[in-house]
Amino acid sequence: MAGSRLVHLFLLILFFPSLRAAPNTTAVVSRIAFGSCANQSAPQPVWEAIVGFDPQVFIWLGDNVYGDNKRPFRVFGRERTVGPWRNVPRFYPATEEELRRKYELAKANPGYAKLRERARVIGTWDDHDYGVNDAGKEYSGKVLSQRLLLDFLDEDEDSPRRKQAGVYASYMFGPEGKRVKVIMLDTRYHRDPLLSDGTILGDPQWQWLERELRGPQSEMTIIGSSIQVVSNLSATTRPLFYVESWACFPRERERLFRLIDSSKRNGVLFISGDVHFGEIARFDCGVQYPLYDITSSGLTQSVENSVPAIFQSVMRLLAWLTPTPMRVFSPNCRHKSCSYGQPNFGAIEIDWNAVTPRVKIELRDLQGNSVDGVEFPISELKPSNAHANKKEGHSFEAHCSLETELPWLLRYRLAMLFFGTIAVFVVALVLVGIACCSATKMFTRKCKMA
Repeated sequence: MAGSRLVHLFLLILFFPSLRAAPNTTAVVSRIAFGSCANQSAPQPVWEAIVGFDPQVFIWLGDNVYGDNKRPFRVFGRERTVGPWRNVPRFYPATEEELRRKYELAKANPGYAKLRERARVIGTWDDHDYGVNDAGKEYSGKVLSQRLLLDFLDEDEDSPRRKQAGVYASYMFGPEGKRVKVIMLDTRYHRDPLLSDGTILGDPQWQWLERELRGPQSEMTIIGSSIQVVSNLSATTRPLFYVESWACFPRERERLFRLIDSSKRNGVLFISGDVHFGEIARFDCGVQYPLYDITSSGLTQSVENSVPAIFQSVMRLLAWLTPTPMRVFSPNCRHKSCSYGQPNFGAIEIDWNAVTPRVKIELRDLQGNSVDGVEFPISELKPSNAHANKKEGHSFEAHCSLETELPWLLRYRLAMLFFGTIAVFVVALVLVGIACCSATKMFTRKCKMA
């Protein structure tokens, strides 16, 4: 009888996470891992490396599953999904049952299950788990998607997140003097259409964020955003390709920086995902200390794995040629571009025992090896007389001049290189054609004379 009761108790705890012991939020947290863009149907060897890092907290930054469906890439035909004659969207939402099955598949992954046993897992969403690619507040299925995401994250049934419009949340870890606050933003539920320069967060979330930033202090405050906050890749890659970021809503980003500055909150850094490569960016002219943005993307999806292996070196060359005034270049980078286009995860280590507590932020590969990283005292994330937070004059300054302020030739050099290469190829093709025609005429003329 006693054995039967133990079995019943085990099953209750296993299938009803809310019955588990409440996590200890007062324990010192010194290791945090994070990541994004995990295709539930793809192999996921990255979990072994994350478990090997032994984080106390793991943060999902969106695209936790690829919940939407995708039509084939077609320029011509009855259903044209890309190009100027497109007549149907390439991405379309999954049904409730499809999305639930995808979450179940992700949750059943043995490596992820092992991580859930050892670490506190929290997170937000991005577009593919929200409902459909690039979606915002117009998406009609967001209430259902919110419920399924919170089920995936084992959110308690009486959690405030289940009653609010959006999945934003905050957490405080550690004892006084060693506190880490994590703020998870929702960049989907209230977001206005792209290129509208409207809102990303919406008024209720802005009011909540202001209360969080002006609330009890912490030595570090990590703000999780599904899209990049500091980098503006689209400004230097258009018209070749476009990615979402806070810079697509410049007034919202400026409002975010002003709020952090006026709140007098120290120790703020951003973590982000979405773009299928990893990088560390820094902005020195937003508040009175450097604002770092560590982008980890993706756990399975990556730009280099999306092309044949023979072209991966070309992708690295293009990454190096792309102007990026916000990217942090350091000797710790594996590649010269200081971006990493293979699967990766982010790692934050805090040395609370140092005379001056220090933080190390890294991107790590599938083997858990560092591919990029920076380390600095936490006190660097405080206002300092030595830190000039405003750009002087009109000259270019790394980590201060925006991508849109770059000289025209520098800003668009990638596009000029691309279209220039095509032009040279076309001209060469025309010249070869002319030469072949001339040779054919000469040969024909000689045959007639013979």
